[in-house]
Amino acid sequence: MEKVLAQLNIATALAPLESEQLKEFVDNLDRINGIAEQSPGFIWRLKDDSGNATNISYFDNPNTIINMSLWESIGALKHFMFMTDHLAIMKQKAKWFEKPNKATYVLWWVDKGHIPTIDEALTRLALLQESGDTPQAFSFKKPYPAN
Repeated sequence: MEKVLAQLNIATALAPLESEQLKEFVDNLDRINGIAEQSPGFIWRLKDDSGNATNISYFDNPNTIINMSLWESIGALKHFMFMTDHLAIMKQKAKWFEKPNKATYVLWWVDKGHIPTIDEALTRLALLQESGDTPQAFSFKKPYPAN
């Protein structure tokens, strides 16, 4: 069966999303999500009825947000992340989000047509945090091919 790349990223904001401190980040969400959705190789992203994932409350800390998406390849995701306006936003994350002391994103392969659950994604992140890069959960530092 053909595989596609799943990615999960979590971050804990330094203030509530409604705050003045997070205004620039929040004001760019729709634009950056639109760039993702129009990017070559984009398949799907987690979102609620409002069109974004920041309203999905899944963690004890209401300032922790989640982003999950599917891509045709590692190269397609890398292109979006590092060759579009997404990069300028990423470069500013220190002013909006806590500095993590462990991995906050994970990549893994899923069967084409499968939409991962948040629990599935968090299990993959925990695996990466506990075991480092493996074929089941990896980072850009040591990507594994689809098997």
